[in-house]
Amino acid sequence: MQTDFAMILLIAVLVSGGIWLLDSLFFRKHREARGVSPSTEPVLVEYARSFFPIILLVLVVRSFGYEPFRIPSSSMMPTLLVGDFIFVNKYTYGLRLPVLNKKFLDVGEPRRGDVIVFRKPQEPSVNYIKRLVGLPGDVISYRFKQVYINDVAVDLKGSGDTQRIQCGRDAGGRPMNFTATTVTETLDGVSHEIYLSKKRDFPSSYLDQVVPQGHYFVMGDNRDCSQDSRIIGFIPEENLVGKAVAIWMNWDWTESSVLWGRIGTSIN
Repeated sequence: MQTDFAMILLIAVLVSGGIWLLDSLFFRKHREARGVSPSTEPVLVEYARSFFPIILLVLVVRSFGYEPFRIPSSSMMPTLLVGDFIFVNKYTYGLRLPVLNKKFLDVGEPRRGDVIVFRKPQEPSVNYIKRLVGLPGDVISYRFKQVYINDVAVDLKGSGDTQRIQCGRDAGGRPMNFTATTVTETLDGVSHEIYLSKKRDFPSSYLDQVVPQGHYFVMGDNRDCSQDSRIIGFIPEENLVGKAVAIWMNWDWTESSVLWGRIGTSIN
């Protein structure tokens, strides 16, 4: 289970702000009545007064501005690599209350081709990142590695380049690898590279579904190594977290090194 950082921040704001407020309204007057200098205050109050504005600022920026995330898997390769640290725009699809995740202000709507972060329907405490392929009402088909939207094939152009890709581990803990071809896919004018394997059919080589109202259909760019809507189902609108916009750091855990060329890269 993942730590709910938003809840921790909210509690910290309420506690530190509450301590500071109570002291200002009641306890400071008693100290002054006893002749204690106004500049002299308990250590707890001093810490609360110092940290409250900082914690509040972090909560506001994280809830309504930008939130950092780390990419833990290869499901969005080649767009995103394991170890990429990204910024997610939290206000693109509307402002939501922290912790409750209830939208209170509409700002914009998701578009096909957006790389989005969302809470997994089956485990809301877990965040996933995928590419948005289907909007509410779309008929999404997946036939032999070709995506169709409303019976129109999504444009694919192969480069012929191949990569050896790791896709998780088997029951014995050994890496599972397969050879993938780099292909350029275009969704509503947004072009991006994806990986396709000719021999590997995972999780499905055939699909034909209508996206329900208030839901979205998402897929990983590493098409044969992604737990996306083909497995976890449609994504409810209320589960959307935001749009991935940029890479601010990459740390290659296996090599213990920084991939400097990825820093500052926009996500398309």
